[in-house]
Amino acid sequence: MSALPRADELGLLGCHVCGQVCRATGGEDGDGTLACPRCGSTLHRRKQAVYTRTWALLVAAFLMYIPANVLPIMRTASLGDIDDNTILSGVVELWVKGSPGLAVIVFCASIMVPMLKFLALGTLLVTCRRGSNWARRQRAQLYRLVELIGYWSMLDVFVVALLTALVRFGYFSLVEPLPGVVFFGLTVVLTMFASMCFDPRLIWDGKEDSDD
Repeated sequence: MSALPRADELGLLGCHVCGQVCRATGGEDGDGTLACPRCGSTLHRRKQAVYTRTWALLVAAFLMYIPANVLPIMRTASLGDIDDNTILSGVVELWVKGSPGLAVIVFCASIMVPMLKFLALGTLLVTCRRGSNWARRQRAQLYRLVELIGYWSMLDVFVVALLTALVRFGYFSLVEPLPGVVFFGLTVVLTMFASMCFDPRLIWDGKEDSDD
């Protein structure tokens, strides 16, 4: 069974802003020579400088993720007892104090999800740069999963805020945000931008694999 023709072979371009499919006219590549009839954006076969921008944002997010987990995210003071908590120490404290469900939510949203984003986007970047035919469908599904999670990325920050609210001990307690929260918020934003900069069409570039 012969492979289905691609949009590139049919002379078609998809707008990366609104999704409108247009016919490429005026130039061999069609880049910079045609505007989307729906939204007016300039059409490109692929996003500009995908690897450079995505890698830069991903590395920056990882660098922000380190102090986000090392530095304390909040300081609690109650009746003279002052305690600085990191994300991980907050998870342990919730677990020890009888809130395992909330501890699991905080751990997944604040530690597992960012790490999975780093691994997923890094895998996509490396395999696309090498022109790999390995598991194209699965990699496309992986990107859609990362994109879907991106819509809920601010849940991480919300969980931190929820954790801050739950550690209030009463009228004599004081909760102060610390620099770890800022670095964690930067990690969330940068990973979202990295996901947006990546072009999933790169997954399908190169020669077709007969086993794909």
